[in-house]
Amino acid sequence: MAVQDNDGVRISAKADYAVRAAITLAAAEPETDVAAEAIARSQDIPYKFLEAILTDLRREGVVTSSRGPRGGYRLSRPAGQVTVADVIRAVDGPLVSVRGERPPDLAYVGAAEPLLPLWIGLRANVRSVLEGVTLADLAAGRLPGRVRRLAEDPQAWENP
Repeated sequence: MAVQDNDGVRISAKADYAVRAAITLAAAEPETDVAAEAIARSQDIPYKFLEAILTDLRREGVVTSSRGPRGGYRLSRPAGQVTVADVIRAVDGPLVSVRGERPPDLAYVGAAEPLLPLWIGLRANVRSVLEGVTLADLAAGRLPGRVRRLAEDPQAWENP
């Protein structure tokens, strides 16, 4: 019998690295390009992996890049206008999927019908958190009150 991995919602290494790189850009001096090597070094991200991530972020319009001796990357819009959800979607696609499909594309029948609104509710909750936190929030070391309160709940830190 095959063992299935059903450990819950996961943030991929790619998404984690992408958010860390984006926070680094948000914390940089305005109008300053940051070299990929500097981002990789400061966040302990494998350089080749970071290059692929930055390519995805550029393709999705989250960052821009410039060449030359002072070249590098910067956010394409103010950090207060870029959410964590924007960054994750740029590198990983939809925030929540079930079997690789977006919840609205699913259909259940019979006893399983309540699953669809459950998955939609989960997606709405994940969106609420990740769309409610900007790179400016993180670069400033602060979280919106609602998210901070969720993280302050001792049960949030427990692994059931």
